[in-house]
Amino acid sequence: MSEKKNVLKDKSFSFAIRIVKLYKYLITDKKEFVLSKQLLRSGTAIGALIREAQNAESKADFIHKLAIAQKECDESLYWLELLFETEFLSSTEYENINNDALEILKMIRSAIITTKMKNS
Repeated sequence: MSEKKNVLKDKSFSFAIRIVKLYKYLITDKKEFVLSKQLLRSGTAIGALIREAQNAESKADFIHKLAIAQKECDESLYWLELLFETEFLSSTEYENINNDALEILKMIRSAIITTKMKNS
């Protein structure tokens, strides 16, 4: 297994931890229950799908799992932006976690492209 995949696995797991902590903060301190639940679901799914991809049955299955992780990451970016724009997150809180999500999204896209190129 290449080191890049381990970095992606580690970053997505750390991101999931941050999402869980953010969820706790939003429901406890901000009393926000709807958007935060959506973010919790999509933000924690990224790492789970990346783990699933590691056990893929084929290259196509690997790409498919990463493509779903990519969608969940993009959805997480949407919920983060919405939480920021509706003033549940400060600009500092938003920018920090948003940058992490963008980095993970770029890494997932890169892994998909690399895998597709190896297949052709």
